[in-house]
Amino acid sequence: MKVSLIYWTSTIPLVRIECMRNCSRLLLLLIIVSVSGFAQTLPVFKHVFIVLEENHSYSSVIGKPSMPYLNSLATTYGLATQYYANTHPTPGNYFMLTTGQVNPTTQGGVVTADNVVRHLLTAGKTWKAYEESLPYAGYFKPDTGLYVQHHCPLSYFSDVINSKVQILNLVPFTQFATDLASGNFPDYSFITPNLCNDAHNCSLATADAWLKTNIAPLIRSRAFQDSGLLIITFDESFDSDKTHGGGRVAWVAVSPQFSKTGYKSTTLYQHQNTLRLMMEGLGLTTYPGKAKSAANMAEFFK
Repeated sequence: MKVSLIYWTSTIPLVRIECMRNCSRLLLLLIIVSVSGFAQTLPVFKHVFIVLEENHSYSSVIGKPSMPYLNSLATTYGLATQYYANTHPTPGNYFMLTTGQVNPTTQGGVVTADNVVRHLLTAGKTWKAYEESLPYAGYFKPDTGLYVQHHCPLSYFSDVINSKVQILNLVPFTQFATDLASGNFPDYSFITPNLCNDAHNCSLATADAWLKTNIAPLIRSRAFQDSGLLIITFDESFDSDKTHGGGRVAWVAVSPQFSKTGYKSTTLYQHQNTLRLMMEGLGLTTYPGKAKSAANMAEFFK
């Protein structure tokens, strides 16, 4: 049997054998390049938005009747089923989403560490923080009514509060409706509902109603339909859930033009991945903190 096998292979022309080998190598290379490109390439988004909700677990939100609107978005667009906050309590998660660090460098309560605003400005991009219950544009402290500064991480950055121009990008949420009507959104938008409407002090049903009232018109708008990206997530899970630092939370990505329909990911992601996604999606090529090495979540998009 061994002899016949040697005889059979020896009858195949050497040129044909070499061709088969080269073709196999080429096919393998094409597969590797294709998979690698698919995993790493993001669409180019014209506008990116993030809405932060508060202090609820994945299992209390997804598939539950308390948030029917958010669940409808999760079913229609993209849902990360293994997304985890980075820490407890709240502030470290907000900073991870904007600096790539849980504990960024500060001086006198002002964050001097590298951050998303710094990179946006360097790249010539525009930004706003839409803060519900903020008294007026440029306000950042002290806490008042249903507004709390630590839910607006951009209001700690030296790049913002030490600039007479940039500080005016901290705006009350009432400005959102004006910008929606005109279609004049910045490249990057950080949206914070107040302490009631983010489910911190009030129910998930209240937060869901707020999303339906304020975010549904955004998704329908022409400005967003044309290459927009919206992320809705929670800063952290319940205090009892310390998995991967801050517990498992809901994370939904909406992009009418680029989202894969009804896509569910089982990849483990955290807030640094969201930071990377939003920045790279706007065309930035440099990133702060852990966003430098974080996966860009491209699997959610066509």
